[in-house]
This record gives sequence, structure tokens and C-alpha cells, in this order.
Amino acid sequence: MRNRRHRLLSLIALACLLALGGTVAPAASAAGGGKLTTAQRSTLLGYARDTWAGFVAMADENTGLPSDSLRSDGLRSVQTSTTNIGAYLWSTVVAERLGIIGHAEAAERVAQTISTLEAMEIHEASGQYYNWYDHTTGAKLTVWPESGDAMVPILSSVDNGWLAAALQVVSNTVPEVAARARAIYQSMDFGFYYRPEVNRIAFHVAPDTGASPCCYDTIVSESRIASYIGIAKGELPAKEYFGAWRTFPAFADSCDWDWQETRPIGVNRTYLGVNVFEGAYPYEDFRVVPGWGGSMFEALMPSLFVPEEKWGPESWKVNHPLTVAAQIHHGMVEAEYGYWGFSPANIPEGGYREFGVDALGMNPEGYTSNLDRTYVNRGFEGCRPAVPDPPPSAYTNGVVTPHAAFLALPWAPAVTMANLAAIQSDFASYDRWGFRDSINVDSGVVSNYYLSLDQGIVMAAIGNALADDMLRDAFATKEVRMVLQPIISMETFGAGPRSAANAYLRP
Repeated sequence: MRNRRHRLLSLIALACLLALGGTVAPAASAAGGGKLTTAQRSTLLGYARDTWAGFVAMADENTGLPSDSLRSDGLRSVQTSTTNIGAYLWSTVVAERLGIIGHAEAAERVAQTISTLEAMEIHEASGQYYNWYDHTTGAKLTVWPESGDAMVPILSSVDNGWLAAALQVVSNTVPEVAARARAIYQSMDFGFYYRPEVNRIAFHVAPDTGASPCCYDTIVSESRIASYIGIAKGELPAKEYFGAWRTFPAFADSCDWDWQETRPIGVNRTYLGVNVFEGAYPYEDFRVVPGWGGSMFEALMPSLFVPEEKWGPESWKVNHPLTVAAQIHHGMVEAEYGYWGFSPANIPEGGYREFGVDALGMNPEGYTSNLDRTYVNRGFEGCRPAVPDPPPSAYTNGVVTPHAAFLALPWAPAVTMANLAAIQSDFASYDRWGFRDSINVDSGVVSNYYLSLDQGIVMAAIGNALADDMLRDAFATKEVRMVLQPIISMETFGAGPRSAANAYLRP
């Protein structure tokens, strides 16, 4: 659809222009990629206003629950999830802090949602919420509204984690409902998911069938939020943090794990009695600890609430910027899309799918960045030969999702703002409710939907960028820090060198 090499050069130039074209605001801060200018802060505030307007359109007037999705013509989905409810709650707090709404409106909205949560059906033994509800009534769903197909209600560890994170934020920012939010938060038992035989938490539990598939087993995963909350509340042992793989192992003279994406590099270390293989995958001129699929939200969404790079100077402070650098490199160099930001999202042509950078995922058939599923095979030395990487021309029908780019704000603010500006200017991707969920950068097809989770990520990222890590401060209280920081700080990842990210994070 366009000259990708020209887009690469123009985006770099735009990043430089944005970096130089405004006065640097003293209050702006970032985790290593420079500071936001006054002009960039104004742009972000505009994004937040429009994104918040989308949440207002999603929220039911009687329940205060947001729909899972919002079509561009205003049609809401019937269903919502616990994560969506959490996203609406923390977005309301952000909207107030940024001056988009007043405190009275914020308190009224949050109180309405809390009242609905208090009346919704939960799993009484654990205090956990089911995954899907009717957003117009708060009733637990047992069939999919669109198709009428039966669904088995489940209790999801990660989705309950995001709701609990929002309740923690509300309890520390909205005095009128703080006690009620705290009561729900305290009643949610995350030890319910713990499987001591593997030192991990289950994906979910289905009370009606007894199914309980095990387990989240990668540290670069959105499930970290459930682990953090469970450990902070004393419901999970501290050692659970070290139960997940950093990479799958690799043994000398053995091909037992050669099915994974590539041979990791690393050493074994012991923390709290748990032996951990500190593996990382080579990527370009650095090493990165991968996720399962290689998506941005797996790696970075928990850091919206937990200052991981501050508490983990030898782990997350190294890995997060390298993850961002790899996403940028993939979009701008490997695939030559001219844009970047790869994470699960609505398919522009319809449906939903995971997107990511295949080389950053342990799954050899992981999340690709394009609809046509262009994979890489970096090989497993001594066991599986590498295949030459596909040329940029092989990456047809690439899909970017703006929320993934927003997650990079702390590490690459100028480059992120340039990327978002290009997505906005080159496609019909932005209107009254902010960015549409995804864009096919080859065909130009833009999603017709907004997803409340992804819009919540946008609001959270902007809130932290413009209001000095406001959500982190509200979540990571002194009590939380005293428990989590010593655990996170003891680890040294196999990722590095940190300096290798600089070429990608700065214009």
C-alpha cells in the first residue's frame, strides 16, 4: 500500500522533530528513553479525553459495567469480563486525575460499579469472580450472547488479577468507596489457584466441571499481576514468583527442549530455594527474556501497576527496554511495516487473534505480526538447523494495535509518539473515541471496534506518563512494596546488554 522504506525514514525523521519541537516539561519522566515535551503531553491528554469518551459510551447507565467491545456506530457487546470492569475502574481514576472529569463524577461512577460488583454472582469459597457477565444486568453468562452457544463459566486467575489491581487503585484514590473496594479486594483469594506441586498458579478453574488446567509457566506473562497480588496479600508463597520459566531449559549435549523457538543462553541460579534457569534468547545484538507468544502486553502490562524496573534493577530494568527495542526493530527493520506495536487485538477484517513478534516467544509457532503468519526459525544449535529469516516482503498483511505502542511510553516516548502520529495520520484509525483497535498496514483496513481492555491499557499508560506514575503509586503502596520489592530485586535475568536498546529507543 505504501513505500515501507520511505515510511521508515520519515518516521525516524518525525521522531527527531517531535523530540526537538517542544519544550521539555520538567515533570515528565521516563524509564530510560528521555522525556516528553509539552507538545507531546498535550497530544497525550487529547488521546486520553477521546479514549475516556469511549469508556463513557461503553458503560451501561444502570450497572456501571463497560461492554467488552464498542462498535464505531455505538453498538455495545452484551458481554463484559472481570478485566474489562477493572479497566473501566482504573480509567475512571485516571480521567479524574487528568482533569477530564471532576471528583464527584468519578466517585459516582466508581460507586455505581462497586455496587454492581457487590451484587454479582461469585464463587463464594474463593471470592473470585466469573469471567463473563452481561454488562447490562451483571448476571453471570452461561451462553455466548451472539451465537447462543453454551459456555462453561470459569474463574480466571489473570482476569481476577486485573480486577483486583483496579480495586486496590480505587481503595487508595476514591475515599467515598475505599472501604467497599478494599472489602472486595480482601475477599478475593488468589491462593485458590496455587498448585504447590509445580509452584505455579492455574490458568482458571471451572467450578461446574472441576476443570483446572495448569498453569501459567512463563514469567514474561500478564499473569504476573495475579502472582504479585497473591504474594502481597500473603495468599501465595514468595517462592511462587520463581516458579515460572524465564525460558525453557537447554542442556548441553541434549535436544530434549529443542522444540522451543531457539536455544537459550543462560545460567542456573537459586532464589528462595528454587532453582531457576536464567535463560534468554539472542535477538539482534542483545538477549531478551521472551514470553510465550512475543506480545507487548505479556511483557509490559503488569508494569503499569508495579514499578518492576525500579524494583528489579538486574531483571526488568534490563528486559523491558530490550523488549520494546525488539518490537520496534521488528516493525521497522525486519518486516519494514513502517509501524510497530504487536499484541493480541481485534482483527481489522473481523474476529480476534494474538499478534506479536514470533522470535520473542518461546512457542515456535507463536504470535506472528501479520495475518499471513510469517514465522522465523532461528534453529536450536546442535539439534535443529536455523532457516534464513524471511525477507521483509514476506511479512504481508501486518497488523499493529495502538495499545501495544502506548505500553512503550516509559522507555521510548519520542519514538512512541512518532509511531502513534504516523498511525493516526496514515490511516482512518482515530475518531471520537480514540484509536480503533487495530490496523492492517498493508491493506489499510482498520478495525471497526474499540476493546475496553485495550482502551484501558491506553488510559493507564497515559495516566502514568502525565501524572507521575499515578497508578503505580496507587497500587504499589508501602505495604505492597515491603513484600514484593525484596523478592523482585534479588533476581538477575540473562537479558542484556541494556545499552543495546538505546539505538532503538531514542530518535
